[in-house]
Amino acid sequence: MSNQPLAERLRPVSLADYIGQKHLVGEDAVIRKMIASGRLSSFILWGPPGVGKTTLAKIIANTMNRPFYILSAINSGVKDIRDVIDKAKNNRFFSAQNPILFIDEIHRFSKAQQDSLLGAVEQGVITLIGATTENPSFEVISPLLSRCQVYVLKSLEKEDLLLLLDRALHTDTDLSKKSIVVEEVEALLRFSGGDARKLLNVLELVLNASGEEVVITNDLVTEKLQENLALYDKNGEMHYDIISAFIKSIRGGDPDAAVYYLARMLEGGEDVKFIARRLLILSAEDVGLANPNALLLAQSTFDAVHKIGMPESRIILSECTIYLATSPKSNSICAAIDEAQAEVKESGHLPVPLHLRNAPTKLMKQLGYGKEYKYAHSFEGNFIEQDFLPEKIKEKRFYKPQQNASEEKILERLQIWWKKRFD
Repeated sequence: MSNQPLAERLRPVSLADYIGQKHLVGEDAVIRKMIASGRLSSFILWGPPGVGKTTLAKIIANTMNRPFYILSAINSGVKDIRDVIDKAKNNRFFSAQNPILFIDEIHRFSKAQQDSLLGAVEQGVITLIGATTENPSFEVISPLLSRCQVYVLKSLEKEDLLLLLDRALHTDTDLSKKSIVVEEVEALLRFSGGDARKLLNVLELVLNASGEEVVITNDLVTEKLQENLALYDKNGEMHYDIISAFIKSIRGGDPDAAVYYLARMLEGGEDVKFIARRLLILSAEDVGLANPNALLLAQSTFDAVHKIGMPESRIILSECTIYLATSPKSNSICAAIDEAQAEVKESGHLPVPLHLRNAPTKLMKQLGYGKEYKYAHSFEGNFIEQDFLPEKIKEKRFYKPQQNASEEKILERLQIWWKKRFD
């Protein structure tokens, strides 16, 4: 029996075996075209865990016959980067193709580490492929980001996961020795969460905890996972489950649960900047206008943890977490922008009313641009009723205040201004 994990044994070595990400590697897709042309530019792969970022980088290097160096942002420093760049420079005369440097979790690199890559990327000494589970706009410095394309990888679809499951059961040497019958797949798919590695880890765990003859059912999968939860979680496999519980606890107004899941993340070594970003998003998405100060505190928290780091950041994160959990909630701003975007998609780009248009030229003024516009500050209370929406949708309402103290005051003001429109 192999000592390698199932996920490693089944790692694809060619695009023909690669599952998912058709928008990037399918026929006529951008990365497949790059490989076919032989011209590879630096890029960053952004997507959740277990969707094939590392595998794709290895396949590209193998297919294009490029030297391949791999560094992990968790345990590599500036010296390691410079060593790779020096090797690339020394070997460039012996190879027609510049090497690929793959950096896993590039979002964890410091500014100094990222700066050390710039010259080599710009001069073509190396082709950089970065992998990240975080939005590169937040964590990758602008000079490096401007030299890289960003490609988004998606969680695997049900069909992809079923294909992977079938491949594991029928092509893996170790599994083919067992008698395995799959009666139900829902639990396997649910626990995988669109993550190929997670699916294979769950499958392997269930099979290793069973005999030579196994009938896979939803109950069996759930039972074996509960028995081996610590094993299943030791490498951060529950990352997205914990952050989901954290966010939902805050949204649901439970400070005890929220701070518990915060502790789970901190004890598991979660990046404090990742937590702070989620709090910043949540402050607008779920608290919103019910307590506008929430966004200010979340922004301050985000700035503070960037400057301070652990262990002190745990106190700042705890303050923000409990504040957001105990704040009144409103998602009216999300509903408003969702409805407005839906209207734009449905009705297209409707003409802006003439009196609202800019009139920088004489001709535009002659055409009526800006005519009859009423300057609000010239009227009592700094308000005068006039039409601002395009004629076709002028009666539409997108923002609907919800029932909380802050928005009830907003509603009162709107009713004074707009009368029946906000009844």
